[in-house]
Amino acid sequence: MIWLDLAILLGCIVIGARLGGIALGTIAGIGLVVFVFVLGLPAGEPPSEVLGMIVAVVTAAAAMQAAGGLDYLVSIADKLLRKRPQYITFLAPLVTYVLIAASGTQHVIYALLPVISEVSRNADVRPERPLSMSVIAAQHGLVASPISAATVAMLGALSGMEVSLPRVLATVVPATLVGVLLGSLSVAWRGKELSEDPEYQARLQRGEIQPAGRPGELAGSALGKARGSMLAFLSAIAIVVLLGLVPALRPGGLEMPPAIMIVMIATAGVIMTFFGAGAEATITGSIMRGGLTAFISILGIAWLGSSFFEGNRETIVSGLSGLIQQQPWLFALGLFVLSILLFSQAATVVTLMPVGAALGLPASLLLGVYPAVNGYFFLPTYGTVLAAVSLDSTGTTRIGKFLINHSFMRPGLVTTISATLVALVLSSLYSSLGGTS
Repeated sequence: MIWLDLAILLGCIVIGARLGGIALGTIAGIGLVVFVFVLGLPAGEPPSEVLGMIVAVVTAAAAMQAAGGLDYLVSIADKLLRKRPQYITFLAPLVTYVLIAASGTQHVIYALLPVISEVSRNADVRPERPLSMSVIAAQHGLVASPISAATVAMLGALSGMEVSLPRVLATVVPATLVGVLLGSLSVAWRGKELSEDPEYQARLQRGEIQPAGRPGELAGSALGKARGSMLAFLSAIAIVVLLGLVPALRPGGLEMPPAIMIVMIATAGVIMTFFGAGAEATITGSIMRGGLTAFISILGIAWLGSSFFEGNRETIVSGLSGLIQQQPWLFALGLFVLSILLFSQAATVVTLMPVGAALGLPASLLLGVYPAVNGYFFLPTYGTVLAAVSLDSTGTTRIGKFLINHSFMRPGLVTTISATLVALVLSSLYSSLGGTS
């Protein structure tokens, strides 16, 4: 039965990807009907927290755009990057990595994606390059974060092996940074330039987007409003990072997802109240349109994936456990595959790391394969992946006709494989030096 369920899941993704736009979510809805009402699978859970964060962050970014703040921010970045525009393919993933590692949640990236997209287009750099790599960098920044749920779960899983947080970070941080650098190199010269890309040119001819160009100069009250809205938005990101770094600032043990929602939706209100972002301009801007597409796509696909996993949980977990018992070195592959199905590093760690410990795998191996939990880029179904596709107005960041030939495959494989190999070497080295803490 699992193969029939998997065929339905993949079929919905393929059809939805080919139809484009919100069809990725609506076609998934058809699959969900088949799963629940025909095959009797559990309904799973819609990703309510992810969707809430997307709505809040996109609303704040759309308000900044309506107030002129996005144009102002892009103009600053444009001036910095125009002499060396290729740098954005390296700078954007690095900035994303640092912010996610500091905040403990990769959903901060929703605030960065539209900026990366527009800066790339105005610098005449194919947005697919920095966008695809920034999504992958966000995943690796999360496992390198000392405050993320994944790292907390990892410490819990290895608690009986006397593996401390400093050792985890000393292994994972340099390994993932090397992975991000190599991943950025793998896409630095990828694809045709915008002036030669057929999809981008077709969108220009249809009038769907305006030709790229240097942002116009702002003056007077317009400049003040644009600058103020940009500062308000960047301040909101800084506050989110601070709340992640200092949990004591969150009242009543407030978790990060609702904290992000509160800060961002309030920021949108501040921008609309004090910096002239009109309600109509906010709701009709390109950022809001892209965010709505991402919302519908994520709602359908993530819910469909949740139903698939919950209906086949026992088969999937027992199958991976059996594989590991036969070939312990395949533990990294097991983590990678399970993360594709769970859409969560923390859930993957909680599910499979105790199995590795029970099988007697050494702590150096378990810690070394930790970056392999970043496999959920493999199928283009995760929120950050879909958001990057939706927010790239040029159409260069895409899901291919054959499902797995999407923009994130190359940087994802290069980054994850290289980070895992480096982590294995470092972990083995630390172990040979006699360090367990």
